[in-house]
Amino acid sequence: MPNAKVLEEKKAVVAALTEKLQNSVAGVVVDYTGTSVADDTVLRKELREAGVEYSVVKNTLLTRAIEGTALEGMKEALEGTTALAVSREDYVAAARILGKFAETHEAFKIKTGYLDGAVIDLDTINALAKLPSREVLLATVLSAFQAPMASFARAVQAVVDKNGEAAAE
Repeated sequence: MPNAKVLEEKKAVVAALTEKLQNSVAGVVVDYTGTSVADDTVLRKELREAGVEYSVVKNTLLTRAIEGTALEGMKEALEGTTALAVSREDYVAAARILGKFAETHEAFKIKTGYLDGAVIDLDTINALAKLPSREVLLATVLSAFQAPMASFARAVQAVVDKNGEAAAE
């Protein structure tokens, strides 16, 4: 039986993991087997820049953190090496970055994930991974709004120019 100090440390880790999961909008669990230190460093930097927290976790501690929650369905995927990537604000950043990384690194596997407190399947994670970034989506929406207004402004200007020519004659 572990001593009281070790037990308290593990309880603190589980509590921190539980809080991290509750305060995030999305997360992805991966198997990082075979990832080199150099590749891992590049991956961590990209995730950090996108506002995604990425850390290696023990399966038993993550299992305890999800017990009794809606994320308990992830338990079956918690085997082998496990890393957890969570995002507090961006729904697709973790899936997009890890999905792109998994395409170029054969041993790196996405195990499972969650979105808004519900477990999602690999197909959903792959669909999220293919979405463009939030900034690109916003730019696309703004350009869709801007196009009709710009056309209207050009039409009004053409009428003004035509009327100006008619008055000059």
